[in-house]
Amino acid sequence: MNDALPVHWPMSQFPVDNNELIVGGIPLGQLARRVGSTPFYAYDRRLISERVALLRQCLPEEIFIHYAIKANPMPALLGHLARQVNGLDVSSLKEMTLALDTGMLPGNISFSGPGKSEKELSCAIAAGIIINVESERELQTAITAGLTLQVKPKIAIRVNPDFELKGLKIKMGGAAAFGVDPERVPQLLTQLENAGIECEGFHVFSGSQNLNADLAIEIFRNSFALIYRLASLVKTPLKSIKIGGGFGIPYFPGDKPLDLSVIGQHLRPILAEAKTHLPQAKIIMELGRYLVGESGIYVCRVIDRKVNRGQTFLVTDGGMHHHLAASGNFGQLLRKNYPVAVGNRMEEARTEQVSVVGPLCTSLDVLADKIPIAPAQIGDLIVVFQSGAYGLTASPINFLSHPHPVEVLV
Repeated sequence: MNDALPVHWPMSQFPVDNNELIVGGIPLGQLARRVGSTPFYAYDRRLISERVALLRQCLPEEIFIHYAIKANPMPALLGHLARQVNGLDVSSLKEMTLALDTGMLPGNISFSGPGKSEKELSCAIAAGIIINVESERELQTAITAGLTLQVKPKIAIRVNPDFELKGLKIKMGGAAAFGVDPERVPQLLTQLENAGIECEGFHVFSGSQNLNADLAIEIFRNSFALIYRLASLVKTPLKSIKIGGGFGIPYFPGDKPLDLSVIGQHLRPILAEAKTHLPQAKIIMELGRYLVGESGIYVCRVIDRKVNRGQTFLVTDGGMHHHLAASGNFGQLLRKNYPVAVGNRMEEARTEQVSVVGPLCTSLDVLADKIPIAPAQIGDLIVVFQSGAYGLTASPINFLSHPHPVEVLV
């Protein structure tokens, strides 16, 4: 291995004992026997709780932390998180049901997404959750549904930011389908006023997977400037402001963790100013992958070892149908390897260069391409780190009709 090449950030969140990765206090081999089959996803509740605690420690206490369920809707994980965060965000009717099942108060649940159906809007209004409307059509549909149900909807407006978005790995503003442009907000406010409905607040979200603290602070400053401008058009005090989050985790060689302490330090004066402009508004930070991404692993078993044209392949019983993101087919422009290890050979000094592939009849089914890992044999357990977010539910699990993997919270 060339030491000059960038390497993955050390995956030290999981301890190692007697050559085995320890997940939730359980050696990996024992956990695999407990689950009963591979492949499977495992999420460590300790790491999730520690991530929430880190946010509470570093961010100003005025921040309300909400979890975006789309990152990982696994019911046990969601129930664990719901007891520690201030609110939840959903993007479908099923996610709404999961959120309500946790016991979270409806007023602390929001519904986002650019294409909400009439049924989804009606159910959300009946449940009493806040709808982040993203178009004039969506708002009018919600108003009409509220009249039919004889329930006044709780409406916030998602705004498509009009400031520059350089440096974000996943952009969700600018020329995108999310929210409404700032110049169209007055029209939506008029619709609300004519219907006798107060605007609950604004939601501004620029993008995701940000590892740059300076960029995060710049986005927050620009977001508040935009919100102040729009708040001056609202005749009643705003109750909530959702400033996004978009915090990333290190997936690929060269990535480094986000410096949360720097963000917290610079957010304090920003929030102090916000208190003077919007004294009655809760400031909400919505996070998904940052809360759960590093807590999870995907585990599959080597079922064959072969050499073709001088290249060693480890064929496993898992692959892109379970973990599309790790295969590089979830929106990556250039394929990069997730951090991968042989979970029952963690202390091996020797390495060999291999490609880890799945059982599917497609050349896209690659979990890791030409990586240095401990020499593995048939029966060994391959671990894909950083798999707690956008894993199973973001994957084509019915492709080729293989069995679905199990998910466990430990």
